[in-house]
Amino acid sequence: MIPPQTIEKIFSAAKIEDVVQDYVPLKRRGANLIGLCPFHSERTGSFTVSPSKGIFKCFGCGESGNAVTFVMKIDNCSYADALRTLAKKYHIEIEERELTPEEQQRNDDREAMFAVNEWANKWFQDQLWNTTEGQTIGLKYFRERGMQDTTIKKFGLGYSPDKHKAFTEAALKAGYTDKYLTNDPDTGIGTGVCGKNEKGEVYDRFRDRVMFPIFTPSGKTVAFAGRILRKKYDKNGNEIPTGKYVNSPGSTIYSKTNELYGLFQAKQQISRQNLCYLVEGQMDVLSMHQAGIENVVASGGTALTKEQVRLIKRFTTNITVLYDGDAAGIHAAIRGIDMFLSEGFFVKVVLLPEGEDPDSYARTHDASEFMEYIRAHQQDFIRFKAQFSWEQVKNDPSKRSELTHDLVESISLIPDEITRYEYIRDCAQLLQTSADLLTRAVNQQRMERRQKATEEYNTQRRRQEQAEILTTKSSTPSSPAGAKTEQAEQATVETAQSKLTKTEQNIRNLTQLLVRYGDRPYFLFPNGTTISVGAFLLQELEKDSVDISLPIDKRIFEEFKTHQNDEGFVAEKFFTFHPDQQINTLACDLVADRYQLSSIYSKVAISENVVMDVEQRSEHDLLVELVPQLLCELKLSLVNDRIAGVQKMLRETPSDNTDLSMQLLAQLNQLNAVKREVCKYLGNRMR
Repeated sequence: MIPPQTIEKIFSAAKIEDVVQDYVPLKRRGANLIGLCPFHSERTGSFTVSPSKGIFKCFGCGESGNAVTFVMKIDNCSYADALRTLAKKYHIEIEERELTPEEQQRNDDREAMFAVNEWANKWFQDQLWNTTEGQTIGLKYFRERGMQDTTIKKFGLGYSPDKHKAFTEAALKAGYTDKYLTNDPDTGIGTGVCGKNEKGEVYDRFRDRVMFPIFTPSGKTVAFAGRILRKKYDKNGNEIPTGKYVNSPGSTIYSKTNELYGLFQAKQQISRQNLCYLVEGQMDVLSMHQAGIENVVASGGTALTKEQVRLIKRFTTNITVLYDGDAAGIHAAIRGIDMFLSEGFFVKVVLLPEGEDPDSYARTHDASEFMEYIRAHQQDFIRFKAQFSWEQVKNDPSKRSELTHDLVESISLIPDEITRYEYIRDCAQLLQTSADLLTRAVNQQRMERRQKATEEYNTQRRRQEQAEILTTKSSTPSSPAGAKTEQAEQATVETAQSKLTKTEQNIRNLTQLLVRYGDRPYFLFPNGTTISVGAFLLQELEKDSVDISLPIDKRIFEEFKTHQNDEGFVAEKFFTFHPDQQINTLACDLVADRYQLSSIYSKVAISENVVMDVEQRSEHDLLVELVPQLLCELKLSLVNDRIAGVQKMLRETPSDNTDLSMQLLAQLNQLNAVKREVCKYLGNRMR
C-alpha cells in the first residue's frame, strides 16, 4: 500500500479546485466555487468547492469530501487508485508498502488488465502502420473513408491481422497470460482481447478487423471495438454469419453502458464550448473531429444509458443529437432522450439530409459549412418530437391520444417550470388542444413521479436504518468478530445525521466540535498553561466513563488523543486529510456545513436570544459556552438511556423478587436525581 508520508505529500499537492475542474465547470462565488453536482441531477448549482478548506460539499445530495474522495466517487475507483491518479497528475512518485494478499490480488488484476489493453493497443497500431497486410487492408480502409493519418494516430486506430493466433502468440511471448488475455464472465477478470474455445484453446477475438480503442475519460485503454472488412466463408463456400462489430466483453474495468467513444479526446472542447454533439458511431466521431468539430462523442450504436448521460453532464448540460435523416435515424433520435431531459439538459436535435450521416456529411463539408447547417436545422427536442409525430397521427384519434400522453411524459421530466410552460403552449397549439389540460396532465405526472420517488427513498432509508441498527449492535471494541466491515462503516459515514439516535447525535455534535475546533484554546490556567477544546472534551468524557458508541467517531477521538501534541497539529486539516477514508469522509462532511459554530448551536437547546447573538460574539466566547452545553446534552441522553434500561428491567422483574426490585428502584432514584441536576443546569442556560 501507499506509505503515509506519500499520502500526505499527495494531499498537500492536490488542490481541490484543480481536481474538480477537470470534471465540473466551476464559477467563483465569494471565497468558494460553485457548479452543478456531478453526483445527482440539478438545474441550480449546489455543489460547492472550498479552496481554503480543501473540500467539496453538495448541499443538494449531501456528497462531500476532499480531492481524493472526489476522484474515488467520480471515477468509481478505490482509495488507492484515486491516490495514484492524483500522484500522476502532480508528478509524485509512489513507493508502495506491501499489500494484504486480497488487496494485492485486486490491484494486480486491474493493473494487469489495463496493461494488456495498453500493450494490445500499441500492437494493433504497429500492425496497421508497419506490416504489409495492415497497410494494404486496414490503412487503405481508413484512408478510403477519408481519414487523415493525423486523425488515425490521434484516436489510436489499429488493425488485427487475418490470422487465428497472431495476437495471442505475440502477447504470450511478451509475457501476458491467458487469465488476462481472455475473460471469465463469472468473475469479470480478463480483458477478452482473446477468446477461448470449448477445447480450452486461446485465439484472436478481433482477427481481420480494423480496431477502435476505447478510452476512459482519463485516457486509459479500457476496451476495443473491431470492425470487420471482409465476408467470411466456410469450406463449402457458404457465408459465415458474423457481426459487423465485435466489442470487448464486460469486465471489472469495463462496462459498455459506462463509456462514450471519443470522450477522452473531446472533453476539453465540450467543457470549453459548453456543448456536446452526440452521434451514433465511431466513424461519425472521427470525421467530425477531422472536419474541425471536436466536441463530439458517440454512444457506440447502443441504446443511451443514464451512466452515459451523467458522463456528459460532468462537462456540459447542453446536448445536440445528430442522426441520419431517414426514418430509422429519426426514431433513433427520439429514443432515450427523455433521460437528458430528466437530468436537466437543454436538448436539440439535428436531422441531416436524407442519405447522409454525420460521417458522410463531415467528409464533404468543412467545419463552417457543417456548423451553418446545424444552426439552420437544429430544433428543440420536444418541438421536433411533436411536429414529426403529428404528421403520422393527426388523422387517427387514438394515436393522437398516445402522442399527447407521450409528450406529456417528456415535458414532465423538464425541471425548469418556465421551460415546461413554453413547451406546453407550443404543443397545445400543434395538437389543437387546451394548454390548461396539458398543464394539469404534466403536473399529475410530476406529482406521481415525486410520490414514487418518495416511496422508494423511504423504503431505502428504512433498510439503511435497519442495517445500521444491526451493524451497531454487532460492533463492540472487545469483539473482533463483531467488527464492522469497511462497507458497513462507509454506510455509517454517509448516513444522514437525522437517522442517528438522540445519544448518537449528541456524540456526533461533540465529534464535529472536536474536528473543527479541537486544537483551539479553551481554558487558561493561573500558571499560564492552556487546555485545548479537544483535550477538555477527552478529559470530561474519561472522567464520566463515557463510551463513544459510534465506531468512526470513537476512532476520531482516539486519533486526536494520539496526535494532539504533534508539531503544527491543526484538527480540521488533520482529519479532513486523514489517510483513513472513513475518517476523512466524515470529517469533510462535518466541516462542510454552511455555517460554523452557529450550525452546532442550532442542534442544541439554547435560548433564542443566544442563537440570535451567535454571529456577534468571539469564537472563544462561543466555545466556552458551547462545550459544557454539548457535554450536558450528551450526559442527559445517556442518563435517559440508563433510566429507560432500568425501567425495562423493573417491568421484567418477577413480583416476588423484592430485593432486586428495591435495588432497581434505588438506581432509578439516583438516575432521576442526576437528571434533575442536568436539567436544572440546562434550564438555567435557557433563561
